[in-house]
Amino acid sequence: MASGKILIVDDDRNICELLRLYIEKEGFETAIANDGKAAVQMFDAVNPDLILLDIMLPELDGWQVCREIRKKSQCPIIMLTAKGEVFDKVLGLELGADDYVVKPFETKEVIARINAVLRRMGKKETAQTQEVSYENLTINLTNYELKVKGVQVDTPPKEMELIYHLASNPNRVFTRDQLLDEVWGFDYYGDSRTVDVHVKRLREKLEGVSDKWALKTVWGVGYKFEVKD
Repeated sequence: MASGKILIVDDDRNICELLRLYIEKEGFETAIANDGKAAVQMFDAVNPDLILLDIMLPELDGWQVCREIRKKSQCPIIMLTAKGEVFDKVLGLELGADDYVVKPFETKEVIARINAVLRRMGKKETAQTQEVSYENLTINLTNYELKVKGVQVDTPPKEMELIYHLASNPNRVFTRDQLLDEVWGFDYYGDSRTVDVHVKRLREKLEGVSDKWALKTVWGVGYKFEVKD
């Protein structure tokens, strides 16, 4: 059976109850909050392993809740939203969400995503030290630390996994689909624009750090971590 705590945040009590039933059937503990302010308070109280977070909430919306949680934790966040527009998905990912599910959703899909995210996060608990270093850059996937010029930079888990994967394979070109498969996993349900969002965020953190390496776009193909001789 699975184990862990899932915080469900949605102002629709029927959705909360439906998710609770399916999630607890998988062996997880659950906690529920019906508005954004309560979600932030409950996060501190229950210390969940993952959050299912609706966007349209009273008090504080899901984007504000995501910002508040990211100030103090890298706890995985899966956004729940009735909005399917690319803008909403991109904004959620830019704020540090790990994934999103568009309503109406299949509960089996939600469970699959929860399990996939927790499996990826669990790898750092048992893996040997995974670290790559370049000039002014250290990427440690064991403790999920990104250091730029010796200073730790707060980085969401998925960005860490992406830059580690690219930097561990210097000068190799990856297509977006390859990155989705190898970093997000075969059971990821998103699209290739997810990769673009995460690369954009990484570039903001790494721009101008060194002239000996760079996160490069290979037009019409994908991305690579380019290392210069």
